[in-house]
Amino acid sequence: MKKRSKRQRQGQEVADLSQYFSVENAVALLEKMPKARFDETVELSFHLGVDPKQSDQMVRGVVSLPNGSGKKVRVLVFTEKPEEALLAGADFAGLEDLIEKIQSGWLDFDVAISTTSAMKQARNVARILGPRGIMPNPKSGTVSDDVVSVIHEVKAGRVEFKMDKTGSMSVVVGKRSFEALKLTENIRVAVDAILKAKPASVSGNFVKSAVLTATMSPGIKLEPSVYSAA
Repeated sequence: MKKRSKRQRQGQEVADLSQYFSVENAVALLEKMPKARFDETVELSFHLGVDPKQSDQMVRGVVSLPNGSGKKVRVLVFTEKPEEALLAGADFAGLEDLIEKIQSGWLDFDVAISTTSAMKQARNVARILGPRGIMPNPKSGTVSDDVVSVIHEVKAGRVEFKMDKTGSMSVVVGKRSFEALKLTENIRVAVDAILKAKPASVSGNFVKSAVLTATMSPGIKLEPSVYSAA
């Protein structure tokens, strides 16, 4: 049996975590749990009622959190006009030079964006970026000819979500330092985005369960009414 840390044991003593909670109560409960020495990331973890083996039941998308994610995002842009991207706030911009650096093992960025025309060359690093979930993709909105708008959205708090091979998925909704109201708003917007991403071929309950957790805290189960489509 996996040994729980002292902080996790203390967190479990705050309330009966076998119960289900509303968003407001879950956030309030999280605030009562012991905090780590760093500003922990807060996530929503979902278990979906889909068949991961069916390509038409893949779930992925993006959500713009109204209060940001609290994370400093390093943005790379594949483009023939790097000056424009850098002025818009990109941390790195270019094309052949960046592709060579990535092929040499450099990966010091969090999000990759590409113009439509640059994608032909950017695909040379698809085998490197794809498995890490950071390859530019039209479905996630990271392939665009309006890279300035995409950069601004990503920097402002747009986060990506993607289902894994087990039908589970996590999405960042903020930091432990966020005010309760701001964290609650982010959670509601994220849940709404997940529900809107339901594949047309999925019948029955799309979301089977949802859990709110911080980096070092035990999970808090959300009431099914929170993620049940109206």
